[in-house]
Amino acid sequence: MTTIGVLGAGAWGTALAIHLARSGHDVTLWAHRADHVAEMAQARCNRRYLPQAPFPETLKVSAELNDAVLAQEGVLIAVPSAAFAALLQRLKPLPRPPYLSWATKGFEPLSRRMLHQVAETVLDTRSYAVISGPTFAHEVAQGLPTALVSASFEPEVAQWWAQVLHHDLLRTYTQSDVIGVEVGGAYKNVMAIAAGVSDGLGMGANARAALIARGLAEMIRFGTALGGEKDTFMGLTGVGDLVLTCTDDQSRNRRFGKLLARSPDVAAAQRQIGQVVEGARAVDTIRAIAEDKQLELPIAEQVYAVLQGQCPPLAAVRALFERDLKAEKVI
Repeated sequence: MTTIGVLGAGAWGTALAIHLARSGHDVTLWAHRADHVAEMAQARCNRRYLPQAPFPETLKVSAELNDAVLAQEGVLIAVPSAAFAALLQRLKPLPRPPYLSWATKGFEPLSRRMLHQVAETVLDTRSYAVISGPTFAHEVAQGLPTALVSASFEPEVAQWWAQVLHHDLLRTYTQSDVIGVEVGGAYKNVMAIAAGVSDGLGMGANARAALIARGLAEMIRFGTALGGEKDTFMGLTGVGDLVLTCTDDQSRNRRFGKLLARSPDVAAAQRQIGQVVEGARAVDTIRAIAEDKQLELPIAEQVYAVLQGQCPPLAAVRALFERDLKAEKVI
């Protein structure tokens, strides 16, 4: 039995904690609010974010960070991207667990860096893994078939997390392309907003397929410019996560896009979703990097324009289809 701390009691962190506890590990789920922890301890579920997923009897919850970090063999971070750097600062003075990973997707919004760059700066280490793939929290908590990727610059670290997470109908693969895995997990959320807008406007399945295919081309163009490997984007953390997030309403980013199609009130749409919409944050960083590297990312550019109130959703979709004709190229 392995001791693991899961930091972050949103839907995804809760689902991973449930899965790990169900797999026979000794798991402590940490939330930063004591009232939230008290609710979970009493209800034995996370009523706020994953209400239909009861906790295994062995799953512990705590508002004390030390409980989920000290003496743990592994620590898995699953907080929103905006909270990632601050949490690492809290971890910095504590004894380092042998194995660190995160399942957070996105960029650090203030510095516009990838999360592994933030971790290397704050913790001065490359010994970590990135957990990603095409997943919805509720399905993982239910024990439905799922495939994940454990990516690390250190093969032994990637393998350790793959073995810890692999159980029953959850299969894990290892990867060494940390950059490609992180880019895929961030970029697909922006494309899901675009797909949601298109579907919300009633543009049909053909338009959705075009957005997914061209969105993949953008993801590859952007990711390889940052140092990711092209093959990575053809796997689970690239096209796999992209298709899932663009086609199913379990995706908050897709639902957010559908709400924008009805009314371009970004703040109202975010309030209605009620949880973090990572794509709305990631697109700012993607656009800034694209400008710096002179990358052509038309779908991301139109998503940015809609979120900034520069372009109505219908006009944004039309703008994509009215671009100059050219040969199809992936990158």
